[in-house]
Amino acid sequence: MTDLPFGFSSSDGRDDDDKERARRESGAGGFGGFDPSMFGGAAGGAGFDPSQLGQMFTQLGQMFSGIGAPGAAGSGPVNYDLAARLARQQMGDFRPMLESEERAVADAVRLAELWLDEQTALPSGITVTHAWTPVDWLEQTLPTWRLLCDPIATSLETTWQDGLPEEAKAMAGQMLSMMSGLGGMMFGSQLGQGLGHLSTGVLTSTDIGLPLAPAGTAALLPEAIAKFAEGLDVPGQEIVVFLAAREAAHQRLFAGVGWLRQRLLSSVEDYARGIRLDMSGLEQLGAGVDPQELLSNPAKMEELMSQAAAFEPALSPEQQAALNRLETLLALIEGWVENVVTAALGDRIPSTAALTETMRRRRATGGPAEQTFATLIGLDLRPRKVREAGELWRRLAQAVGESGAAAGNDVRDGVWAHPDLLPDSTDLDEPAAFIDRVIGGGTGAFDDPIAELERTIEEERKARGDDDA
Repeated sequence: MTDLPFGFSSSDGRDDDDKERARRESGAGGFGGFDPSMFGGAAGGAGFDPSQLGQMFTQLGQMFSGIGAPGAAGSGPVNYDLAARLARQQMGDFRPMLESEERAVADAVRLAELWLDEQTALPSGITVTHAWTPVDWLEQTLPTWRLLCDPIATSLETTWQDGLPEEAKAMAGQMLSMMSGLGGMMFGSQLGQGLGHLSTGVLTSTDIGLPLAPAGTAALLPEAIAKFAEGLDVPGQEIVVFLAAREAAHQRLFAGVGWLRQRLLSSVEDYARGIRLDMSGLEQLGAGVDPQELLSNPAKMEELMSQAAAFEPALSPEQQAALNRLETLLALIEGWVENVVTAALGDRIPSTAALTETMRRRRATGGPAEQTFATLIGLDLRPRKVREAGELWRRLAQAVGESGAAAGNDVRDGVWAHPDLLPDSTDLDEPAAFIDRVIGGGTGAFDDPIAELERTIEEERKARGDDDA
């Protein structure tokens, strides 16, 4: 996978291999099942079977039908129908979950919940448990992917159109709506490839730190867990309970902290609002291009498109600030989950420490989840300070817990009561000051939201270096 922003693509060979494998397995290819190889026949391009001509045009018509039309299935900044079809093709065939697997997941979650009750006052956020196939994961998480991807795709589309010279807009006319539809297909194609890849690698519904599943739904993916367990000298049952505890802890946090889910999604929207494209080279790009040559010379078209790929979003200060907030929040979530799960399972499951370290390295090195997410929406969600966040939560609970472990856990969890109470990236580097602030001053310093806002503005002004003093 690449680290290009959502809507941009490059070829490093692996994506092409994935698409070709999906095409062979499903008997379809390209956009929504259109297979260009029909033109070349089955044996060295010796011709094509005339009986396939009708099928080919039917598929091609489905691909372009309704582009730009309000209410059409593929309308909008991302063609999610196309994304779902491509993702499903890339997955290949998966057997349905067995009843025994559903029971095993439910039992593991139930056991983990009992142990978590001892370590946090946040109530269980789970109403249903499931063992999911990759197809289940795709269907259940796609609504959340819409919330994540739409702002970025819309911002890219709007920025691109606004950046066109007025002469180009006048010449384009109604073609702009057609190009918007093609853009939705491009985004949908990339999203489908990414989700197809991601669906076979995630272990739980919260594996990337975001609440992708419907509220109250805890899910484990047994086939991915089996692959994850290969090479680990750990009993399979311990791995399942460990992952069930992580899933349950995430669900408690997302359910118990009412503002958290929306804050994560709004951070992505903040990032999207700052997207800007440098279109200054657009006129030079199209200068001297002969339209007839583009039609007759595919190599010229490929050259032009490769040059157009240079128009990528530049990271603005506002986007960098949004990324920093999002990265810190993800690190705090992961650190809290790690801290609570370790406390709950440490004395009961011998492999807890080893599995915790494995998960840390998996996140730090950018497993399939992080790589795919970076490609899908242009955000690298590998929080760099997970270890520091976990240590901060541990030390905070320990500092208060001298009068009882429950008291320490209550203070630790109470920090999630309001986003302004959370530590920032500086606090992760210097946790002692944050702990002193919480223990010594309690939360009274945050009771006045106006004062807190003024303090934040002043700190940001000093950080920009525009102090008049």
